[in-house]
Amino acid sequence: MSTASETRPDGDSDHILRPRAVKPVNPQVIRAQDDEGLKPPFNGGKNLQYGNGNGNASNEGGRSTPLPPDAPPSAQSISVARRHIRAAQKRRLFPTIDYAARLSHFDPNSEYRDFRGFFALFWVGLAIMVMTTMLRNIKDTGHPMRAQIWSLFTVDAWQLSLSDLAMVSSTAVGLPLQLLFRRNGGALRWGKGGMAIQSLLQAVWLAGWVSWPFILDWTWTAQVFFTLHTLAILMKMHSYAFYNGHLSETERRLSALDHPATASKASAYRYPTSGSPTSDKPTTKAAPDSDEKPSLTSLREDLAVELTSPLGRVTYPQNLTLPNYVDYILCPTLCYELEYPRTERIRWMELMWKVLAIFGCIFLLTVISEEYILPVLNESELRLQQVDTLPEIGLVLAEGISMLLFPFMITFLLVFLVIFEYVLGALAEITRFADRQFYHDWWNSTDWLEFSREWNIPVHHFFRRHVYGASRPHLPRPAATAITFLISALAHELVMGCITKKFRGYGFVAMMLQLPIVAVQRLPWVKGKRVFNNVCFWCSIILGLSMMCALYVLV
Repeated sequence: MSTASETRPDGDSDHILRPRAVKPVNPQVIRAQDDEGLKPPFNGGKNLQYGNGNGNASNEGGRSTPLPPDAPPSAQSISVARRHIRAAQKRRLFPTIDYAARLSHFDPNSEYRDFRGFFALFWVGLAIMVMTTMLRNIKDTGHPMRAQIWSLFTVDAWQLSLSDLAMVSSTAVGLPLQLLFRRNGGALRWGKGGMAIQSLLQAVWLAGWVSWPFILDWTWTAQVFFTLHTLAILMKMHSYAFYNGHLSETERRLSALDHPATASKASAYRYPTSGSPTSDKPTTKAAPDSDEKPSLTSLREDLAVELTSPLGRVTYPQNLTLPNYVDYILCPTLCYELEYPRTERIRWMELMWKVLAIFGCIFLLTVISEEYILPVLNESELRLQQVDTLPEIGLVLAEGISMLLFPFMITFLLVFLVIFEYVLGALAEITRFADRQFYHDWWNSTDWLEFSREWNIPVHHFFRRHVYGASRPHLPRPAATAITFLISALAHELVMGCITKKFRGYGFVAMMLQLPIVAVQRLPWVKGKRVFNNVCFWCSIILGLSMMCALYVLV
């Protein structure tokens, strides 16, 4: 390296070797390096290496001196760490792109799941649809909205309100009946005549309230609400009666074990749960006791646990009160429990938004029905009166169904949102009901069984507990599944018949056809194709809704 000694003013030399002066670096380069944090820390832009006493590295030049081969592992680790840190901190003059192996958000293997932007886009699209519809109506009629459906909401509204209140209040007869079944040890106990009395009461109750809208000749809008609410309250009444009836028999059996010589010591039956559908055999817990047989102690423990709520604060029959029943009726669930988990407080602002969303969804459903569904049905009905041959009838139906596909898809999504997100969410907020999971990601379903489990969790829990679970002690698993689908199909047919005042059986047949379709979808060469099955699911949902509406209204 070229060096020079510095001469002092008195002519003497200090004999200190220093780097020889070099040509200055371009100022623009220095400025750019300074902006990027890369300006050389040494004069003249050159890096010198000075030993640090350990022969390891210099603090000035930013580089490491070569380590000797016999350097200890600690020194080698420090050297490697310093090189990595300097490499990570070093930046180029021109920006570089950080490329890495990454997946797109829509890739099936991606873990990204936040698509709330599309939820916002859904509402923006509906707002655009409403604005364009209002502008078109103003141009055609001079009014922003048509009045055909809007006027139906005010027809006999007081009759609907009083009838609905009477329908809900009439279910309170189940509370004194349960007190009667519990206290009576003879023919009126639940295990003997009580269950039959309750079943007969429910049948008469359902027949009377389903016939009520036909007697008063209500509009279809009122009948939609009243029929759906009637079925929901029926399931609530059934769950309350049969679960408390089960608890009354459990309490009676636990009391009988106070006299082991005459009491039954058969193991308690464990009903299948959603978490373990195959656990249908009676099982007992091993809880040995020094004074009694292990089986008797275990049986007492099982029965005592059954009479206590999962949260441990309520024990049967403390729950047989009117406030408890009213609270259950208001809670957004169809399955009765001794108590439910609760939130600490009511979020009033959240409740206000959900109430506004309910009216907003009803407004959108009315606009879609008024503008895009009723005109198609009316036009198709007039055209069917003018044709006679089967090909012409089929063409009119096919054209009408095709024009209803998109409106019914939006209607289906709005009905799902208004019920499971906003109505049930508002009830959960009012009652401080903590479990707000009323649905899973049903939109990713690949078969109808998966859809039935995930799109309506309250109804799924009811059927799992009170239909499938009640059938398993007496029927094999396939028969219990068929019974569950049969009752669901009858309920759907009842709803469609009450709405259209036509009992044709289309909905029943469509529901029962899901069983063979699921059997095909569960085949090994079909089951693994999730995207294909999901596309088939969506096509069947959209086409099925439009077809059912067209068949019930036009045929």
